[in-house]
Amino acid sequence: MRKHQKAILYLEDGLFFKGKSLGVLGETSGEVCFNTGMTGYQEILTDPSYAKQMIVMCSPHIGNYGTNDSDVESSNVYASGLIIKNESLSPSNWRSSSSLEEFLKSKKVVGIQDIDTRALTIHIRNNGAMKGIISTDDFDIDSLAKKIQNVPSMEGLDLAKEVSRKEKTTLCNVDNPKYKIAAIDYGMKNNIYDILLENDSEVTIFPASVSSEEILNYNPDGIFLSNGPGDPAAVSYGIETVKKLLGEKPMFGICLGHQILALALEAKTFKMKFGHRGINQPVKNLKTNKIEITSQNHGFAVSDDSLASNITVTHTHLNDDTIAGIACEDVQAYSVQYHPEASPGPHDSRYVFDNFFKMMDSNA
Repeated sequence: MRKHQKAILYLEDGLFFKGKSLGVLGETSGEVCFNTGMTGYQEILTDPSYAKQMIVMCSPHIGNYGTNDSDVESSNVYASGLIIKNESLSPSNWRSSSSLEEFLKSKKVVGIQDIDTRALTIHIRNNGAMKGIISTDDFDIDSLAKKIQNVPSMEGLDLAKEVSRKEKTTLCNVDNPKYKIAAIDYGMKNNIYDILLENDSEVTIFPASVSSEEILNYNPDGIFLSNGPGDPAAVSYGIETVKKLLGEKPMFGICLGHQILALALEAKTFKMKFGHRGINQPVKNLKTNKIEITSQNHGFAVSDDSLASNITVTHTHLNDDTIAGIACEDVQAYSVQYHPEASPGPHDSRYVFDNFFKMMDSNA
């Protein structure tokens, strides 16, 4: 039995939870938010969209199937902390190469366990996502209260430039690609470009700060706007680039890319109370009237009453009727708030990628 040191989670409203250490010892901070998925902890931790966030896993036992080198969405852990009820001490899966604890230590992640995550989740649901500190060093409440004042709020925070690739990268698995796709990386997950590559594509991934001229010089068949972290309204350079690209090529966006497309179309976004994070989020396709179970991770959303008359709402989230997808046929652009690549999660929405390839075929 491994020995764990004491740890504390302190929230900006003064509530705190005492538990045991998880991962490396030390101190970390970020926005505390909850994820309703029972699985997928490794993909969640390595998803750049979780930058500067400390994740509460609602499922009580985390780590049951261990970790491996395949179930990652990037080479780094971007979540700033992990909060769980109990770590599984004996992971069992034929693909497992290390335990959750070993993975967290190798990536230098500070976490906390042995706290009432149900009470914490209910508190966030009632009061909203809020800043927090996990520490194994400082247990002085007054000291933590002073420190948390220096933790930046997610609202107004541009994190895309921090997690984006710094250099252009071209990926291709075939000799004669059928499509050339320009992907703007605001925090792109691995499984997204894997799906694009499966469709005989050459995918060139550009940094978030790319100019419209660079994209058009590449002369792609389509433009993809990736997922990513932070406040979409703060990514002003990305919004301006997308504005200049509207109507030039077919365009498809996911998550932050969806919000940036909406902002480029003169819509507005807002900070949600606690967001949607999990692999069981119900969405209605308004064209087919079918219900899809989707994977989601976002704390901002597109404002319904800010949409221009030429923008169509294609999907809505059934829990709160927020916008989950839009389309603007005038400029051959569409986007979804959820993650159709579903890593982790169900594959109900994979067809959303097919629409992108059909648009490129029609535009060829």
